[in-house]
Amino acid sequence: MRKFPQNLSAKLESRKQNNALRQLPLSSKGIDFASNDYLGLSKSATIFQETHQYLIENNGVQNGATGSRLLSGNHKLYPETENYITQFHKSESALIFNSGYDANVGFFSSLPQKGDLVLYDELCHASIRDGIQLSNAKAYKFNHNDFEDLERLILRNQNTVIYIVTESVFSMDGDTPNLEELVQLSEKHNSYLVIDEAHALGVFGSTGEGLVQDLNLQDHVFARIMTFGKGLGCHGAAILGSPELRDYLVNFSRSFIYTTGLSPHSVATILMGYHYLDKEKQNIELLRGNIIHFNQEKNLLGLKQLFVRSKSAIQSAIIPGNENVKSIAQKLQEKGFDVKAILSPTVPEGQERLRFCLHSFNSKEEISEVLRLLSTFVFEY
Repeated sequence: MRKFPQNLSAKLESRKQNNALRQLPLSSKGIDFASNDYLGLSKSATIFQETHQYLIENNGVQNGATGSRLLSGNHKLYPETENYITQFHKSESALIFNSGYDANVGFFSSLPQKGDLVLYDELCHASIRDGIQLSNAKAYKFNHNDFEDLERLILRNQNTVIYIVTESVFSMDGDTPNLEELVQLSEKHNSYLVIDEAHALGVFGSTGEGLVQDLNLQDHVFARIMTFGKGLGCHGAAILGSPELRDYLVNFSRSFIYTTGLSPHSVATILMGYHYLDKEKQNIELLRGNIIHFNQEKNLLGLKQLFVRSKSAIQSAIIPGNENVKSIAQKLQEKGFDVKAILSPTVPEGQERLRFCLHSFNSKEEISEVLRLLSTFVFEY
């Protein structure tokens, strides 16, 4: 076997020296404050059993899709699930992708054309940025949730097709933009608004339908990206929009065209997950109660200034320095709490953080205790 290239070894060594080398962790047995499984649906015996029963009743005993959806992989569960998602989200159409990453890369690499302009929030997810880089359009980032900066960029680049891109809940900060104001701005300048709702599904809305729909803005948004690996507890994603958008993606989105479809079991799990959201409200209410309790407790313990302001299930405590934040995360883990450190370069240097993910199944006592321990460890520094 040939020796590993020296220039690549140097990059790995640099990560080690900066205490930033990524490694795959072992499964944690600690109390979960790390996963994106906000409603605990990934472990739902009800969804598991209903998925199995549905497949048996619908002759879905098949392990794989057998090909891309444009060849042999468009099994009958796809249209049924997409129709259900369309109705649930009050959309005109839905198109399922294999993952949120695939959906974003497929959308942004194919929709914006040469001569078009993409304006995206500086904290948008890597999948959005990767898709934009694959397109032929110009792209500029605007300051986080700063719509004055966004409008400045719009006014400098008029007389072209403009896509405005943001997230309804940001994955590292957990904060949300003012979507009503953003809709007004996009309509004022005749722009196409695209919103990634990955961390809003299952968290916002009476049935967990997401923040856009909770605010009744769905008819003012060009495209919504819904990801199922977080609040829905399974795998895959869907892009919501007009029938023309769906047809365009089927014809031009390479991450949709050139990949094997999801298995019948995966698609059935998505469908049963949506059925669960439609009929079960308790977990959503428990999650909201835990978000309120977390914010109250951090204020009582004098930790408010440490955290990014958030009313979502993602709560981030800024602790600059990879070594510092890893040390505190390890102390919390040793006390039985699975809290992860987010290091640079995943976040900018100086913005390293502990990322607390809240769930419907966390108890009030667990939340209070993990914050009490955090206050103890932070004030030791």
